[in-house]
Order: sequence, then structure tokens, then C-alpha cells
Amino acid sequence: MQFYNTSNRRKEEFIPREPGKVNIYVCGVTAYDYCHIGHARSAVVFDVLVRYLRFCGYQVCFARNFTDVDDKIINRANEEGLDSETVANKFINAFYQDMEKLNVLEPDFEPKATEHIEHMQEMVQTLLDKGHAYSTESGDVYFRVRSFPDYGALSGRNIEELKSGTRVNPEEEKEDPLDFALWKSAKENEPSWPSPWGFGRPGWHIECSAMSKKYFPLPLDIHGGGQDLVFPHHENERAQTVAATGTDFVNYWLHNGFVRIQQEKMSKSLGNFVVIRDILNYFLPEVVRFFLLSTHYRSPLDFSWENLQETEKAVKRIYQTKQQLLHLPDTANTTANPLPEDIKQEANALLDTWDESLSDDLNTAATLGHVFSLVRIANRILEDKKLKKSGESRELLLNISQTLDQAGSILGLFELDSAQFLEDLRKIKAKRLDLDISSIEELIKQREQARKEKDFQRADSIRDELSEMGIKLQDSPSGTIWDVE
Repeated sequence: MQFYNTSNRRKEEFIPREPGKVNIYVCGVTAYDYCHIGHARSAVVFDVLVRYLRFCGYQVCFARNFTDVDDKIINRANEEGLDSETVANKFINAFYQDMEKLNVLEPDFEPKATEHIEHMQEMVQTLLDKGHAYSTESGDVYFRVRSFPDYGALSGRNIEELKSGTRVNPEEEKEDPLDFALWKSAKENEPSWPSPWGFGRPGWHIECSAMSKKYFPLPLDIHGGGQDLVFPHHENERAQTVAATGTDFVNYWLHNGFVRIQQEKMSKSLGNFVVIRDILNYFLPEVVRFFLLSTHYRSPLDFSWENLQETEKAVKRIYQTKQQLLHLPDTANTTANPLPEDIKQEANALLDTWDESLSDDLNTAATLGHVFSLVRIANRILEDKKLKKSGESRELLLNISQTLDQAGSILGLFELDSAQFLEDLRKIKAKRLDLDISSIEELIKQREQARKEKDFQRADSIRDELSEMGIKLQDSPSGTIWDVE
């Protein structure tokens, strides 16, 4: 198993610090607004990582934090006339709702910054005692960046180049423009806690260092997050943690790529972000999760409504195949017709190797490619009446079905009831077109009644009316199925 390690900029064999056990810490959200699709990508990527490591037999302990005290939260609270805790809890609850819909498993630990002030203060004091930090007259505490010679190694940045692009605000009492806040003195209308340096609150970077040290022995096996966190957040985390503990902080740094809109990085600061719950008004969660995994996690992901519609077609095809695989001939009704050799060889190769791409830096895109190849083979058999009845075909189709289930359990996909998914898909597509589902179903009933009464002119007229609405019909012995074209 190999992962691309950000610190070394290359793929490395994964060897956990303790055989059979893996500790993972991923930076979570700052709870000041609803989560956007970029947050969803990070959550889904690391959810698959945890699932896959557990599938491989590792005992995984996974922590993902909440930043619940921060400038952005404070500003939002002041704008709305609320306290920071109320704002943070509102958006933490919204995060849970979004993650549940996207089938993201709950971590083993979900520490909040405000619950670990004591641990942060302890680390700040250690840094002061070791000369890696200094306090100011106003009660701020800063990390002395130049006391850590390896600063910049994670992000590949030169300390002198960083200095040339840094400005110091007049109110800051820094020794050096590069130094960053470990503790911020209390200001009006801000939450604060008592400390040896006066009332104040923690800086952003110190929280993850203190909490990861609290929950795991160091070094962490894996520390992850979005690519935007490499600098300064993870660079600062690494510096202060190694400086405080004297040990390595992280063995493998994993970062997912940006989500882009029209080739531009999506971010709230640019105002071009798309909120998860807005997307879920028009697309099923399964489709969104599939879309997030359809590109390698380190590559940029281009979001568009058109890309989601294409993804929707792909997911629909898989569920249609899964539904057919539920109705294979029983053993007594199979024939001895052999399967063509080319089908057997391709299918067996895919069945033997479908998960190998996951061990190669968690390549979900390649894994989904293997899934589609298996679905294509299954459909080739299912569409051939003679092949479908073959005993050899039945055995192969059962193996494909089991593999789809296994792949789905790792990817967090294809786990829904097929018939229910396809029905939900029809309804949400109709919603996107602002179609009234009850009216559609009423017209279908009228058409069925017209057919019973052999009023085929009326039945055809209703079909044409539905077709003009974008509805296509498929008649079957069990009734009429409608879909949105």
C-alpha cells in the first residue's frame, strides 16, 4: 500500500508506527457557515481512506475536529446578535446532517477546540519554557518561527521568501513578521478564557496540535485535510508540535485537491462556493458522493451542474444493473451453455484486481473504472437470453454482484435498495424540471385505464402529453414505469 506523502512529495510505502493499527487525524470545519462542496470532498475522501484501511484489516482510530472558536465565528455571531457558542453549535449540527446524507461515517473522536483549552495552554507554556514562543505586554503569545530551523519543509517554502511577502499589523507586537499567534488576548465581544497571560483565546493552529497529542501517541500515522491547509495551518502545526514535544509529529501527510468552478479554486472568500444542502435539493446524495470520488483525490475536481447530471447517469446505470442481478435464474433453470472465453478472462481479471488501485494512493477513480467494466460485462450477459441462462454465467454474475457490494462498502456507494433509489432518482429529476409528480402519476393512471378500455387513441394522446413534459414511459407486465428524459 502506497500513499503520496506531501512532506516528501512522492508516493511511499505505508508502514504504520504500530503493526495492525492506524491513527488518523483530519482537520475538520470551522463552524461559522453551512458546508460547501469542498468540505464534502475532504470528508468523503478521508471516509473512504478509513473504510479501506479497515477493509484491509487495520484497527483504525480516526479523529476529526471542530473549530468552534475563531474570528469568523465571532464575526458571524456579532452580525447576528448571538453568542459564538450558539453559532458554532448551529453549524456543527448542520454539518452532521450533511455528512449523514453523504454516508460519511462518524469518527471515533470529534474534539471541539473549546473543550481542550487546558491542553492548548499546556502546549503554549511548554513552547514558552523552551524558548520557542514569547508573550507580549498585551497578553498575546507568539511562536518564534526562526527558532525552528526546519520551518517551511512541509510546504516546500523558503523562510526568506515567506518573510518578503509578510506584513505586520500595527497592533501586533511580533518580534518577526513570520511569527504566528498561539494565544490571543481578550477583546470586546469575544469569548475568552483565563490563562497565565491574561484572559484570551487560542490561535487557530495550536488547537490541532494539542488535540492530536491528547488523543494519539505521536507521531501520527496520517494527518490529512484539504490542500489549502498545507500552508500555513499544517506548516505551523508541525513546527509548534515538534518544537514542544521534541518528536516527529506526522509520518504521512495526505491532502486532497481543490474543488474548482470554471477552472477557478472554489472558496468562500471568492464568493464562488456551492453549499452541500443546496446541491442536495436537486441531486441525490449518492450521486454527489460518486461525483466526489470520480477524480483522484489529489487532482482538482471541476464542479458543474452538467458534471453532476453526467454522474447521475452513471450511478443510475449501476443501480439498474444491480436490480437485474437480484433476479437471476435459480440453479435448477440454468443451462450448460459455456461462457465465451474472452468474457471469462476479462471478468476474472477484474474480480481479482478491482481493489489494487485503492492500495495505490487511494485511486478511487480507477476503482470506479473497474466497477464500470464489471457492470458492462454483467449487462452483456444479462442482455443475451442464452448467456443469461447459463449456469456458468449465473456463477459469474453472482461474483460480480458480491464484488459490487464489497466495493460499495469501501466507497460508501451502491448500498441502497435499487428500486427505491431509481424511484427517488425519478422524483428528484422531476423536481429539477419543476414537474408535479402527482399530476404525472395521475396521467399514467388515466392512460392505464384508457388501455384497459381499449381507447388507444386516448392512451397515445396521454403518452404524447407526458412526452412533451419530458416524461418517457416504459410498459412492463408489472405496470408502467416513468422516467425523466
